[in-house]
Amino acid sequence: MPMTYKLLTPGPLTTTDTVKREMLFDHCTWDDDYKRITQRIRRRLLALAHAPEATHTAILLQGSGTFGVEATLTSIPGPDDKLLILANGAYGDRMADIARHAALPHTHLRLPLDASPDPGRLRQALADDPAITHVALVHSETTTGILNDLPALAPIVKAAGKTLIVDAMSSFAGVDLDWPALGVDFLVSSANKCVQGVPGFSFVIADRAKLIASRGHARSLSLDLHDQWATMEQDGKWRFTSPTHAVLAFAKALDELDAEGGVPARAARYRANNRLLIARLTALGFRPYLPPALQGPIITTFLYPEGHAFAFQDLYAYVKARGYAIYPGKLTDADTFRLGNIGEIYEGDILNLAAILRDFLAEHPSK
Repeated sequence: MPMTYKLLTPGPLTTTDTVKREMLFDHCTWDDDYKRITQRIRRRLLALAHAPEATHTAILLQGSGTFGVEATLTSIPGPDDKLLILANGAYGDRMADIARHAALPHTHLRLPLDASPDPGRLRQALADDPAITHVALVHSETTTGILNDLPALAPIVKAAGKTLIVDAMSSFAGVDLDWPALGVDFLVSSANKCVQGVPGFSFVIADRAKLIASRGHARSLSLDLHDQWATMEQDGKWRFTSPTHAVLAFAKALDELDAEGGVPARAARYRANNRLLIARLTALGFRPYLPPALQGPIITTFLYPEGHAFAFQDLYAYVKARGYAIYPGKLTDADTFRLGNIGEIYEGDILNLAAILRDFLAEHPSK
């Protein structure tokens, strides 16, 4: 049997045994019970987002989070629209890559990795180009771990009368926000993030009127967000074969989120994990890449301790052999690695990891 270990990553993440057991059942996609599960998930997602059913709707979509982002970016803007992408990390850059592949008119505003997008620069970009109709950005940019200042940026987009699309992949259900009140028109996330389900589908929480207005805009058949919604809206049937096992696991994960105390309680656990993680690793000489004011509660980028030289693969293998999987860094100008603290991760896991890293450094002394 392969060794089991916990995932200190931003998703996929470590799930409960009870969520895993839900996948032992094979469900028929046409079954009325299964369609009711789909509809219940959609309603519960709206509740997590504080989104009224009268004005908003939830669409489930086969595929990873990137599929959901691509479906939204290529389905919502019309042929005469233009997209502004604020990018301060790899996942903002990926939005621009999607736009290029779809021949979607866009401006790719690349910004520093270690700063939230500047509201003044956003305001100026919108003023300089009246052709812009849609704005897209990542909320929790896991390239570095930064939590972008959405409450400062969203009102600028709304005041300008633009449509706001947010990749909330690693923050939805882990950061408690009233997304519609902020002015987010389309929120994209996925099953294997802070709800703590397994990979298999993404979802979009959408302004109902703007979704309906997008009919016919899609540049892809399978990623047609409006048509996915129109079919699902009838009775819960997915247009094409759905990831039934992942859907059942997600329904259970939603139950367990409620049992934990909902998003406020889960967000508090994640924040406590993150604070303890940073405190313990800082004491060992690992310095966070971001200052505290910018650090999000999901994943943290750490610089190697001064004077220590080691290969990430050696660190990874050492930690994995002792029960945890970690993430490589995404920065090209510094030696870093990343640690997520979401999923079924608790104080004991953070303390265990700190002890493992202490022992690793003792075996790899500074030079």
